[in-house]
This record gives sequence, C-alpha cells and structure tokens, in this order.
Amino acid sequence: MNQPALRHVDNLQPAWQQNEDRIEGMLQAVLTNRFLPQPDQNSVFVGDGNYRAVGAEFLGHFIRMGGLQPKSSVLDIGSGIGRMAVPLTQYLDSDHGRYVGIDPVEDGVTWCRQSVTPVYPNFTFQHVDIAHELYNPSGRINGKALKLPYPDRQFDFAIMTSIVTHLPPDEVLVYFSEINRMLKPGGRLFVTAFVVDGIAAKDEHGRRDPRLAFVRSGDGPCWFVPGLPPLAAVGFDDGFLDRALERAGFTTVLKSLGHWRGQSAGHYQDVFVAERRSVSG
Repeated sequence: MNQPALRHVDNLQPAWQQNEDRIEGMLQAVLTNRFLPQPDQNSVFVGDGNYRAVGAEFLGHFIRMGGLQPKSSVLDIGSGIGRMAVPLTQYLDSDHGRYVGIDPVEDGVTWCRQSVTPVYPNFTFQHVDIAHELYNPSGRINGKALKLPYPDRQFDFAIMTSIVTHLPPDEVLVYFSEINRMLKPGGRLFVTAFVVDGIAAKDEHGRRDPRLAFVRSGDGPCWFVPGLPPLAAVGFDDGFLDRALERAGFTTVLKSLGHWRGQSAGHYQDVFVAERRSVSG
C-alpha cells in the first residue's frame, strides 16, 4: 500500500503485517493453482488484464486494506464471472466463511454456479435483474429502487469493485444505503472508484491514464470520458463519495488514491473502505 496516496487509515496495518508472509504465500498459490476454476478468455466480459492476477491482487487488498477475515460473510456486488470469487475460495473458511455474489448478467452467474459452487458450496451466486444501460439494458429492476433479496445485518464484508465506476450518482447512494442495511454493525464496505481531484482533473503530472481523459458533465458531480457512453467510465468530484457514504450510515476508515491519475500507488483505481456505524435502539 502506497503511503503518500493514503489519506485516512485506521489501525489495520499491525494486524496484517504480522501475517504478511502467509498472505503473500497464499496469493502466490492462487496464481499457480491449476485446479482453480477459470473461464475461457473469451467469456470474461468485464475487467481488463489477467483474470487470475487481478483477482489475486484484490484478495490482497481485501485483507490488507479492508481487514477481511477468513470467517467473514461476504457480499460481492457485481460478481461478474467470478474474478473476485475464485481467489476468495482459497481464503474464506469453508466451515464458517460465506460468499454471496450477485450480478445482472445471467451468463456470468451461470458459469459461477456451474464452476465454483459445486467445489466450494459456501460460495453462492444469484442473478438480480437490475437494469443497466450497458450491461443489462432490458433489466426489470430500476437501480434507483434497488432492494436486494437478503435480510438485514447478514454480512461482515461487502465488495464493490468497478461498480461505482459505472453508476449514475443517484444510484450510488441507493447501493450504499442498501449495503448498509445488509451489513452487520461494524461490517465493512470495500469500494473502488475514480475520484477526480485537482491532480486528476488537470492531469497535473501528465501521466494520467490516457483512456480516462475525464470531462465534467453539466453541473453535477460526474465526469465522463468523451467519445464513450456515459456509464462506460464514471468519475466523481472529490468529496462526493465521502458524503454519500456518510449519508448511507458509513464512516470512511480508509481512502487511498490510485495510480490511474499518474501518482505512485499500490493499486490502479481509488479505494474506499467504510465501516457501518452502529445504530442504537
């Protein structure tokens, strides 16, 4: 984790640093385990880069930055074709840990059900027909009225990797609020995003990813990439996601800016880790 890009951090570091050798060994094992499920390259409909390597990288981030524990109950919003799920099979405790993945793309859910669940029965996947103009344009569920089919306070850890980067701002708050409902008090949400701060907006160092030449859209908090559909890549004003998390009942415990903007960092997108506040009564 790159310290200069880190804005907020709690006392997570001593816990994982004590186990760093074990964590690194596990990540290497994920990379080389030929028995782990892996889809055909042509079936990977979301995400750039090496399927296995990106998944292993994020497993490291979940543990080191998010404080994920082997006995955690995990909800993965936008589980796609299992990029995050497959590495997690090697970390979550088979007796006490649990993983639930949801996605609006039925083919990805089907592959995960056929390839992951039979070997790892504590991993389940559900198709939720949420409308999205790029990934599921004919979906029945409006994202502004999202209600996920799980009771309150079910999960310890929620994942949103590359989801906020494809959502309009009014849906971001809906997702955050719904996840807050399903997390146990003290449960954590791991989010990746593009935060358009001063450096990113001006490309101050001239090293910003040229694919993300964001331009502000109207008077709102969104930044879109010219020439691409608006929801192909969404950036938000610095502070928007902080306030949305706060409104949804979270306290941000870590905000780490990624290297997409041209700064040195241990991860590409920006990362937020937020904790569900306790509710009295």
